[in-house]
Amino acid sequence: MKNILLCLLITTGTLHAQVSKVWVSDNGDGTFKNPVIHADYSDPDAIRVGDDFYMISSSFNHVPGLPILHSKDLVNWKLIAFALQQQQPVEHFSKVQHGGGVWAPSIRYHKNEFYIYYPDPDFGIYLTKAKNILGPWTAPVLVESGKGLIDPCPLWDDDGKVYLVHAFAGSRAGFKSIIVVKQMNADGTKTIDDGVMVYDGHENDPTIEGPKFYKRDGYYYIFAPAGGVSTGWQTVLRSKNIYGPYERKVVMDQGSSKINGPHQGAWVNTQTGEDWFLHFQDTDAYGRVVHLQPMKWINDWPVIGVDKNDDGKGEPVSLYKKPNVGRVFPIVTPAESDEFNSPKLGLQWQWQANSNTGWAFPTTTGSLRMFSVYQPDSINNLWNLPNILAQKLPAEEFTARVRLRFNPKFDNEHFGLIMFGTDYAYISIEKRYSHLFVIAKENIKADKNNKEEETASLPVSGNEFYLEINVQKGGICHFGFSTDGEKFATLLKPFVARPGKWVGAKVGMFCLRNNITNDAGYVDVDWFRIEKL
Repeated sequence: MKNILLCLLITTGTLHAQVSKVWVSDNGDGTFKNPVIHADYSDPDAIRVGDDFYMISSSFNHVPGLPILHSKDLVNWKLIAFALQQQQPVEHFSKVQHGGGVWAPSIRYHKNEFYIYYPDPDFGIYLTKAKNILGPWTAPVLVESGKGLIDPCPLWDDDGKVYLVHAFAGSRAGFKSIIVVKQMNADGTKTIDDGVMVYDGHENDPTIEGPKFYKRDGYYYIFAPAGGVSTGWQTVLRSKNIYGPYERKVVMDQGSSKINGPHQGAWVNTQTGEDWFLHFQDTDAYGRVVHLQPMKWINDWPVIGVDKNDDGKGEPVSLYKKPNVGRVFPIVTPAESDEFNSPKLGLQWQWQANSNTGWAFPTTTGSLRMFSVYQPDSINNLWNLPNILAQKLPAEEFTARVRLRFNPKFDNEHFGLIMFGTDYAYISIEKRYSHLFVIAKENIKADKNNKEEETASLPVSGNEFYLEINVQKGGICHFGFSTDGEKFATLLKPFVARPGKWVGAKVGMFCLRNNITNDAGYVDVDWFRIEKL
């Protein structure tokens, strides 16, 4: 009964889901274009359970973490849940930890349970489980503690033994380009040996990482990208023995395509016997977007993408026939706009750290209330501000627009719409000298502790406003405001979006003050919309 209810819930959500106005992969004619998700879901891993596909990705310091997406056909994806409501350890992640947190995870379905193994490069490898994909997910268990242990993936062997493959982060471990296999206990909750180095990639596959473990027709396979996130290729290792020696083959690289990387991902198959591969492409400020590639087996080696010269190595496709899953499903995309008509935030929203209750209150009155939060002197710019509510960029070109009613009590309270990365810029409504102003600011190299520069300041009247960011190709942003939602004044100085630490830029909102009080002002956000540019 639980599985039937889950199926109904996911299917119902899919049928009535909001479809993006700025990027849809499904062409509606039996083909799709890449990326299948034009948003920063890096290091994807995926499985099929029955007729349902599930995908997870890295979330780094953002909360909630470990996003879970669902699809019926590998092209149309919906964000349905998060496995982590708080980052562990909780106190550590109450502060922004750029580049830390959840790195490349893996998901598997074993004995009617979902298993997610995820690494935190500063603490070790964790496991969380759930019988229902929507949760509840168990509190993370530390499978192995240590610095620099990354990209874990389990394998339950035919003899009942359980193994874990992982790589190393040079920034923490002091070395990289190594793949190891370790045995775990029967529950898969602890490693029980020091492991065996099964591959040294220094010579042929520098920075090999992101290993995914599979077994097929008597061979153990380790799919692992190498050569760097934006410049590398897909390597596959195979052996008849779990500890090797492993043969090596490059099965996909950029070739003549425009898809650089192409970096780590997941092999999945359909109910009809087709093989497919999901992976990411690093697109700088737009993040690590998700691509889908056809895959076939030749002489017990996978070939990913299209092999144009029959050398056993493929290259990515930009347009291709959709997977055959037995029927056609409705178009669906991850959520972007939010009317705030529900007492819960849309799943697209994440904070920069573990959140406090008082930062934002979804209501039943059709708005999101954000009280102004005290910005301590120790945070001299927004780079380390935890209470930025933000989401991933959804396409190369789009407009992000917000309608708000601002009700400040003190001078220097302000609400802002921000394009956030190592450089950031925002447009805000601020109370100064007992009056309201539209303010524009930017911070170049904010991650280097630089200070903000004010680029525009205009007095305004009333308390209802519209703020917008128009994003053009190349991440070029123009900021604008309006008092009626029809005529927008555009601030003349453009801003070029930059990625964050291991993540793309994000678009979001914040509400701040610089005084200590228990009776702050607030903003009511009526809606946030992603529209065509």
